[in-house]
Amino acid sequence: MSTTPTLTGQVIGQAHYATRALLERAVAPLGLTFGQVLALNVLAAGPVERTRIVHRITSTLKVDEPAVHEIITGILDADLARSASPDVDDPRMQLTDTGHDVQARVAAVVAGITARLYADIPADEAATVARVLTLVTQRANAELPGTV
Repeated sequence: MSTTPTLTGQVIGQAHYATRALLERAVAPLGLTFGQVLALNVLAAGPVERTRIVHRITSTLKVDEPAVHEIITGILDADLARSASPDVDDPRMQLTDTGHDVQARVAAVVAGITARLYADIPADEAATVARVLTLVTQRANAELPGTV
């Protein structure tokens, strides 16, 4: 007899880590880390200030700024991103043509994983889970110092 699982941090964590493992396995041949995928996604919308990238990744992954600067250095060194202008005082970064291509490949991988994992979940149930997880994330972030 199957029982309905209770919503706990363990259940949420298992879903997160299983999904993340699928993504990491899929992007490994592209030479990307999970953090680099996040940075590319931030940059996909257009030029972004480096401080915004740092904030987004520190608040998402709960890592410190030096770790994010390593992620940024990695995408710069791989020619996936560059300064948004030749002006050395411009704090913005943007994707290179290669970066756009790689980010599009990552987006396609994510779309495929999402389609497979969420295919038969009714929309109303998915919406409820999204609301609950968003609330849990907000509450956890409120208890973490320096997190927005």
